[in-house]
Amino acid sequence: MHDIVIRNGLVYDGTGTAGRKADVAIDNGLISKVGTVADPGKEELDADGQIVTPGFVDVHTHYDGQVTWDPYLQPSTFHGVTTVVMGNCGVGFAPCAPERHQWLIGLMEGVEDIPGTALAEGIKWNWESFPEFMDAIDASPLAIDVGLQVPHGALRGYVMGDRAADLEPATLDEAQKMGTLVQEALDAGALGFSTSRTEKHRDKDGKHTPTFKAEQQELHTIAKAMGETGKGVIQLIADFWDFEPEFDMIKGMVEVSGRPLSMTIEQDDRHPEIWKQVLGGINQAAESGLPIKGQVPPRPTCVLQGFTTTLCPFTFHKNYREIFHLPLEEKVKALNDPDFRARLIAEEVELDPDSIVSFLLTAYHKMFEMGNPPNYEPDPKDSVAAIAEREGRHPLDVVCDIMVKDEGRAFIFFPLMNYQHGNLEDVRTMMTHPHTTFGLGDGGAHCGVLCDASFPSTLLIHWGRDRTRGEKLPLEWLIRKQTKDSAELLGLNDRGVLAPGMRADVNVIEFDHMKLHAPEIVYDLPAGGKRLIQKADGYTATIVNGVVAFRNGEPTDVPLQGRLIRGARPRPAAAETYLAAE
Repeated sequence: MHDIVIRNGLVYDGTGTAGRKADVAIDNGLISKVGTVADPGKEELDADGQIVTPGFVDVHTHYDGQVTWDPYLQPSTFHGVTTVVMGNCGVGFAPCAPERHQWLIGLMEGVEDIPGTALAEGIKWNWESFPEFMDAIDASPLAIDVGLQVPHGALRGYVMGDRAADLEPATLDEAQKMGTLVQEALDAGALGFSTSRTEKHRDKDGKHTPTFKAEQQELHTIAKAMGETGKGVIQLIADFWDFEPEFDMIKGMVEVSGRPLSMTIEQDDRHPEIWKQVLGGINQAAESGLPIKGQVPPRPTCVLQGFTTTLCPFTFHKNYREIFHLPLEEKVKALNDPDFRARLIAEEVELDPDSIVSFLLTAYHKMFEMGNPPNYEPDPKDSVAAIAEREGRHPLDVVCDIMVKDEGRAFIFFPLMNYQHGNLEDVRTMMTHPHTTFGLGDGGAHCGVLCDASFPSTLLIHWGRDRTRGEKLPLEWLIRKQTKDSAELLGLNDRGVLAPGMRADVNVIEFDHMKLHAPEIVYDLPAGGKRLIQKADGYTATIVNGVVAFRNGEPTDVPLQGRLIRGARPRPAAAETYLAAE
């Protein structure tokens, strides 16, 4: 008798092959058979009419604080995710000297829009070094598996103190100390090292992230130290505004270390062609044998605006400040008042026209009403600007109409990145490139701005089933990209494929009836902090380590099965044999 048998499902095993009718047997936390299973299971799941997939692997999250108080890591677990990796973009909470706790909180608050009050209340700081941080997470209850990376910002602050925040160059001795600390972390099981070189990343006071101007000597010294261990991956984000020297320096990290590297690729309206240069550079590097990939999101990187979010188009209006602290129903009442609305719309606000904030608050051609279910590929004719022009109205009048819907809980959808041409064709080019991987969901971050941890559901629903403004993508390919390929990016070869001997992380999904709900604001962070969450229908069961841990996206009452991942994982021999035969 097996522990679990999933019967009659259409199995997409994660290898990219077409789905096939099969049963899946699970024993002792591992897949034991895929095919016809004659013996019964102690627990049987009827997957007739449903698809069966490996659990999804999200390589780009920011749960570094949340993991210390929330074992379920929502909203990722609403979307079939069974493994998350955090410590991305050079921000995190270890290593950290006791006197720098508030500094790191301020850095995370600014870069990733996580309420500092929630972090201060929720984090217990029972660590200083990175190995101690790993031990603290290892001792925490976890519903899914968690992997950690060493964040360059925290590392730099630990070694350099205030000089890190002041963007001073590291001395060779300081760079070598950072390299040694990264080696210690990798030996303790860290999966890699991350850094940030983008002007978008700033602390809560508006100062650049401490890694913004890190020089070649520092980066290459750390990378070389990683190479000496033969462990770990490198993850980074950069602007590439001066493309050739920046890309060459980053490519050099791979050359001196031999370690795999992935970097963010997004289309920025202010520099609309850079993504093509980055993709071309990655292609050339990969063809020369360097393990470099681009990390791309499957939909626009959006900013949600409204009464309850961090931003709305009236954020800097003096008249709006009159109602800013009122209860939601009073704000709705005010915007519905013709006199107040007219006064609000007529107010002139001075903003730096070159700033990203000005773009976010005044680019009405990129503002759309977010419906339920949300449309992540809206037609430009449905933008605020287009509606205002058709109806002879001020765009802010249209904005007001959207904001007061759903009792003031409606959102304006602003596709900040990846939507210059009003569709997702450029994103499709990025996604289907042979040297890219899926990522950038940012689960746990940007609490009042976006909720992109739902990327796995978008991949299935939009790209695999519902897209009408362009070609869809094969479902078996979409599943492989966020299971086998994502796991292998980090050396986690024990998961991501449904084969004997592999870790039994499995989704049973009503694919034909999947539905992504609109994001919503909840106030469930420590100290009553707010965040956006997003749910989906269709995830009948999510199995973690051989146990049904979630039904319909909600936790079951079984003991928590998640673990801290320590280091890369080899492919089990049984799986190698099975896959070779297949």
